[in-house]
Amino acid sequence: MPRPKTRTDQDVLEMALKLIHQAGPEALTFASLAEACGLSTATLVQRFKSKAGLKQSTLLHAWNRLDEKTATLAATAPKTAKGAVELLVALSHDYGGIEAYAEGLLVLREDLRDPVLRARGASWKAALSQALDACFSDIPQAPKEIGLLIASQWQGSLLWWSFSPDDDVERYVEAHLERFIVAILPSAAQV
Repeated sequence: MPRPKTRTDQDVLEMALKLIHQAGPEALTFASLAEACGLSTATLVQRFKSKAGLKQSTLLHAWNRLDEKTATLAATAPKTAKGAVELLVALSHDYGGIEAYAEGLLVLREDLRDPVLRARGASWKAALSQALDACFSDIPQAPKEIGLLIASQWQGSLLWWSFSPDDDVERYVEAHLERFIVAILPSAAQV
């Protein structure tokens, strides 16, 4: 009879994700995770098979969390230009300060290196773009694929903020997205 798990895989992956965000992807080892979660290295190897498998499982867990958060925000965001900005500002909240953002870029590097993780990113891009498109569905002058346009502007605003992180990231993103919407869609000036 197998022993009961003392920690679920979800709990272990949460701890693994915390290690990655604290010290970078290279800091995630079976030994460091064993110390963090209290399970033996052998147990972790049995569950995740290899360091690459552990890293991929951890980052897929992060994608699952982002998918859930995006779906929740999309379901509750007003279907307006302002709702689109609110959705993206809420997603920006997790970036925190400049150090957290910089560490997040190391995680993105791992996503880009792995075809499975890259596919998850492409899937999220499609879901986010669709959710943002829905926010503009009642504006006839909205350009085709406005969701992807505003998502791209959002990502660009995060990058530009990172070079001069003097302002709060959410305030910075909100101001830049509002200006962008007014520039491409003047009829939405009440953003």
